Amino acid sequence: MSTRGRSTLHAIVLAAGASRRFGSPKQLIRFEGQPLIQRVIGGAAELSGAAVSVVLGAYAAEIAATLPPCSASIIVNRDWQEGIASSIRAAVARLPGACDGVLLLLADQPLVGSHSLNRLAAAWRRQPRSIIASRYGAVTGVPAIFPRWCFSDLAALRGDQGARILLRRYADHVVRLANPEAEVDIDYPEDLLDLHGPEAPIADVKS
Repeated sequence: MSTRGRSTLHAIVLAAGASRRFGSPKQLIRFEGQPLIQRVIGGAAELSGAAVSVVLGAYAAEIAATLPPCSASIIVNRDWQEGIASSIRAAVARLPGACDGVLLLLADQPLVGSHSLNRLAAAWRRQPRSIIASRYGAVTGVPAIFPRWCFSDLAALRGDQGARILLRRYADHVVRLANPEAEVDIDYPEDLLDLHGPEAPIADVKS
């Protein structure tokens, strides 16, 4: 627990993937006038202020060039091809020492905004030793907040398995918060069309 009397939360946006199924960097696709990556970072910043990191891998230079200055700390994951676990490890290794919890977000859940994230954070502040995870449909997943006692487990993840394995391992310590907005993610161009019709990408980099 933070000695300042208020638990400190750091947000990590995982955005290192190559978007092979989408066909171009989906992090740069516009939704409601904003690139997905900026939309997610903005929601995280409303919650955590400057305590936001974004993990980039494929197309790191192209994506970083589109981010507003000081919007987030950029971590470049050179091992991104291993899978999402490598991005989580890279981010956890850079967490500040005073961090009491970490919020993991994906860059391709466009409907998850500050309202959803604030509900997760409020639940965690009430139960700071618990894992607070999103529940949508039959899924328990991210966005999710992991308290400090989980950091070593996050740092030990390997391969293309994300933090969901910890949600199963520590199921008795998980608070599942209904978050239907998290059910929508963007994997294919059709997923974006299903939301609000076509919008132009701000980059034309093919995978």
